[in-house]
Amino acid sequence: MSTETSPTNAAESSRWRRKAILAASAAVAMVALVGCKADVISYDLPAESARYTFQTETDGVTTAWEYTSDRPTEPGTPTSQPCIADVVLKETGPCRPEPLIFLRYDLGLGLDNTAEADRFHPITVTGYYQDRLGTPPAVTELRAEASFDGGKVWRPVSTEAAGKNTFTARIKHPKRDQASGGVALRITATDRAGNTVEQTIPQAYRLR
Repeated sequence: MSTETSPTNAAESSRWRRKAILAASAAVAMVALVGCKADVISYDLPAESARYTFQTETDGVTTAWEYTSDRPTEPGTPTSQPCIADVVLKETGPCRPEPLIFLRYDLGLGLDNTAEADRFHPITVTGYYQDRLGTPPAVTELRAEASFDGGKVWRPVSTEAAGKNTFTARIKHPKRDQASGGVALRITATDRAGNTVEQTIPQAYRLR
């Protein structure tokens, strides 16, 4: 399921409208996690700069983006990687991907996809963009929260920068019987342009 909303002023009629293309944001973001196949989503946006929200849910993993988008003045994709609008919809004119932040995880798990209980456990989260976005802004902030009771209570997790667009979070695991349903994660990232993403994984891993 996916929804895309725009602010009121962006919904007014415009003399020039543009076609926005998203390669199924949730599917692209979570393909490594759940093996989804990406679909092509197309919708019209006004030419004026406006703030948008795009939300998806894939196998219980929810992702919500807030981003600013406006009419491109020049192509934002290399000739070796044509815009999906040109290939699929035969659109003409400048084209570029939307500035959505995607998240890549290194959870540091064992071969059985579990982590040790009753101790601090580091995970690494990296923000990235579609390759065809020419000069993406830097991811400047990442907040992490963990839940051990199925999302009823969320606990803040300390994070620190660990390289370009990369952050390390140290999660204090409870004893195994205090997290029988596993560990849920909620990650929020913000880039220099003010674009954000919030992703919630109901069961990222279990404890041993």
